[in-house]
Amino acid sequence: MKIALITGGSRGIGRAIVLKLTEMNYHVLINYCTGEAAAKETLSLIEQMGGTGELMPFDVSSQESIENALEIWYKNNAESHIEVLINNAGIRQDALLMWMKNEEWNDVMNTNMNSVFYITRRLIKDMLIKKYGRIVNVVSLSGIKGLPGQVNYSAAKSGVIGMTKALAQEVGKKNVTVNAVAPGYIKTDMTKDLDENMLKAMIPVGRFGTATEVAEVVGFLASDKASYVTGEIISVNGGIYT
Repeated sequence: MKIALITGGSRGIGRAIVLKLTEMNYHVLINYCTGEAAAKETLSLIEQMGGTGELMPFDVSSQESIENALEIWYKNNAESHIEVLINNAGIRQDALLMWMKNEEWNDVMNTNMNSVFYITRRLIKDMLIKKYGRIVNVVSLSGIKGLPGQVNYSAAKSGVIGMTKALAQEVGKKNVTVNAVAPGYIKTDMTKDLDENMLKAMIPVGRFGTATEVAEVVGFLASDKASYVTGEIISVNGGIYT
C-alpha cells in the first residue's frame, strides 16, 4: 500500500492535495487539529472516489503532539511506509512588525516552520532506509517576495524554502526528493478576508488561483515523473511575481 501524509489536509489546498493523491492510488493520512467535521467530509470524498484514507489528528505547532501521533501510528502500522509527505499546514496572524505580539510571531513560526522540521525529521529516516521518498513543502509567495504585514509568515515560509534546498542535497543520493510549491493568491478560507477585486488587478492572469491548480503541481512533484526534480521552489501565482 502506498501511503501519503498531508498536514492540514481537511480543507482548502490540503483537501485538494488529498484528493489528487487519492487519484494517484495513495492511501492518505489526513492530518488536522481542529475542524473534525471538515476532515470527515474530506475522508468521505475519498471514499466516494473509491480510495482509502484515515484521519490523523495532531497539533502541528506542538512537538509533543507530532511525535506522539506519529509514534502511535508507526506502532500500529509496523510494516507500513509513509513514502510521500506533504507539509501543507499553515496559519496567518498578520500584523505590522511594530505591533506584532510575541504569540503572533511564535504561533506562526511553530505552525508553519517548526512543524516541518519535527515531522520531516521523523519520516525521513524511513525514507532513507527504504531508499525512496517524496517530500513537498507548501510555502508561499510571501516566502519568496515578502509581503508587508506578514513579517512572521514571510519569515516562516522563507525558512522552509531554505530547509527545502538544504535537505534536497542531503538525501538526493537515496532517491528522496524534496521540493516546494509556492502558491500566490488562491481561493481558500485563508484568503477570504482579502480584497479579491483589488488584488486580481495586480495578477497577470487576472484572477485568484484554485486549490486544484496547486494540487496538480504537488501531485507531479510527488510522482515518479519528477524523480530528477529536487531542491526546487515552483510558483503557482498567476505571474504576479517571477
